[in-house]
Amino acid sequence: MENAIKDVRISKNKPQRTTLLPYLALASTVLFWGASFPAIRVAVRLLDPQAVMFCRMAIACLIMAPFVKRLMPAAFDRRDLKLLVPMVLFQPCLYFLLESNALKLTTSSQAGVISASVPVLVALGAWLFLAEKINGRIISGLLISVAGVAVLTLCGQTELPGENPVLGNSMEFAAMVCAAGNMLLVKVLSSRYDPLTLTAMQFFTGLVFFSPVIRYITADPRVMLNSDLITALVLLGVFASVGAFGLYNWSICRLPATRASVFITLVPAVAVVLGWTLLGEALGP
Repeated sequence: MENAIKDVRISKNKPQRTTLLPYLALASTVLFWGASFPAIRVAVRLLDPQAVMFCRMAIACLIMAPFVKRLMPAAFDRRDLKLLVPMVLFQPCLYFLLESNALKLTTSSQAGVISASVPVLVALGAWLFLAEKINGRIISGLLISVAGVAVLTLCGQTELPGENPVLGNSMEFAAMVCAAGNMLLVKVLSSRYDPLTLTAMQFFTGLVFFSPVIRYITADPRVMLNSDLITALVLLGVFASVGAFGLYNWSICRLPATRASVFITLVPAVAVVLGWTLLGEALGP
């Protein structure tokens, strides 16, 4: 772990040419991830949350299957397992497990707003582990993010039977902690592995992790014929998974982790607008 962090610190001090492409990739990532909140919200109304995640991972793996030979790492160091294992556990496994269940208990708008805490969490982690600079604004941002999550949680009102904003928002924030940990580990590992290789590792692990819940699908296959569910799953598997994760992992190895994570602050705006326009959700003061 220490050697990996040293490698990143050394590479961080080397001059790098930054083009517009990483920023365009991040902008597309924001759009796809913002759209994933209402898509998950629709899907979990029709299918068990873990089954939704299994379908999402299955679609992503099917898309990447033809390129499996090209995605195999050119060189593999067993010592990297101590970084690769938590990377894939944080995201997609724990992240999606927490978020899919959270979106059964809270609105996509509130969950989207809570996702704004990711950049501050990443900045804090980059300061602690990658020696990236941190300042008073980042510390203030962390405090504001935590306070904002607390306000949303305490003031959240149920809109549908069974909703629980306190638990749902708490789970969503825990998911953001997992996302931040994953982003930092991707930053470290991207110096030795292709970003798409890391993405493929995430999807395959997620497929195995969520595979036990396939019984929910086989128990009543007719539920999969719902057009709204199919649309939501395609959006999640193709755009919010392969597209978003591939683009983000590609861009984060070309930009500082803190700068790349700042784009995530735009995700709430997309989630709120789409939750309002597509699902009729309302965002209070």
